[in-house]
Amino acid sequence: MSTTASLCLLLSIFTTFVVVSNGELQRFTEPAKSDGSVSFIVIGDWGRRGSFNQSIVAYQMGKTGEKIDLDFVVSTGDNFYDNGLFSEHDPNFEQSFSNIYTAPSLQKQWYSVLGNHDYRGDAEAQLSSVLREIDSRWICLRSFVVDAELVEMFFVDTTPFVKEYYTEADGHTYDWRAVPSRNSYVKSLLRDLEVSLKSSKARWKIVVGHHAMRSIGHHGDTKELNEELLPILKENGVDLYMNGHDHCLQHMSDEDSPIQFLTSGAGSKAWRGDINPVTINPKSLKFYYDGQGFMSARFTHSDAEIVFYDVFGEVLHKWVTSKQLLHSSV
Repeated sequence: MSTTASLCLLLSIFTTFVVVSNGELQRFTEPAKSDGSVSFIVIGDWGRRGSFNQSIVAYQMGKTGEKIDLDFVVSTGDNFYDNGLFSEHDPNFEQSFSNIYTAPSLQKQWYSVLGNHDYRGDAEAQLSSVLREIDSRWICLRSFVVDAELVEMFFVDTTPFVKEYYTEADGHTYDWRAVPSRNSYVKSLLRDLEVSLKSSKARWKIVVGHHAMRSIGHHGDTKELNEELLPILKENGVDLYMNGHDHCLQHMSDEDSPIQFLTSGAGSKAWRGDINPVTINPKSLKFYYDGQGFMSARFTHSDAEIVFYDVFGEVLHKWVTSKQLLHSSV
């Protein structure tokens, strides 16, 4: 058995899978480090068989993962281009994932949500246990929770929220087999999310989705998320919302709550100079980069540190906040 295969087997042993019914989302438990800290990398919009600098970003992720003593990886969706996977036996899975993220530090669990491009293929394929037999790092569900003790992460399937995908598909076909009714699906998801958020005792609460709530990138804000999802986040003390979709790196703050909006959608092809010409409060925009890269996050009981890196591994932006002092700095 290869070293990589052995590491992946260990992952399946040490990560606890807990299925919860009665209105709560499925949960996964990540054991804490001995010092109680949690560290992970966030990457989005990446799966291009190594092209558009995907392999170079992956290399830098591996170096950073070693430095921060990585616990797991978060993928914000659009995992496989251009149109997701065509089946659970699609070679693109290994060509864009297993064969790319080979660094020892990245042989940890990958928690992934679906993006709109993933829905253009066989969305069910990415959720299949067959992929976990191929590479046991891979965990992709529609919506779920990762409990890392002091940090709890709530992964939300945001593609079904976006109404234009049903009415203005631009020639694309979306896999709506699990979404027979947009309104009932979204209503049920929001109800389950709210139950999970209200029951959370975590020091830090993070919500992860594919689409942006706040963005000056190509796609801009997602109206449906701001109207239907954001109020629930505000009511339940969520600290951070992490997303992809716009192919950039970005940090914005909310104007009337402590929530920070963090975009990490630069895992491969980036959109240089493609900025959405919307009116935005300049005080809300903390950082924007239209090149390739990724983001890391480290949490302790009192502090959170968010760092954005470019394709060369250089630090572009660092944000630190403290729960004890209720003070943040850029």
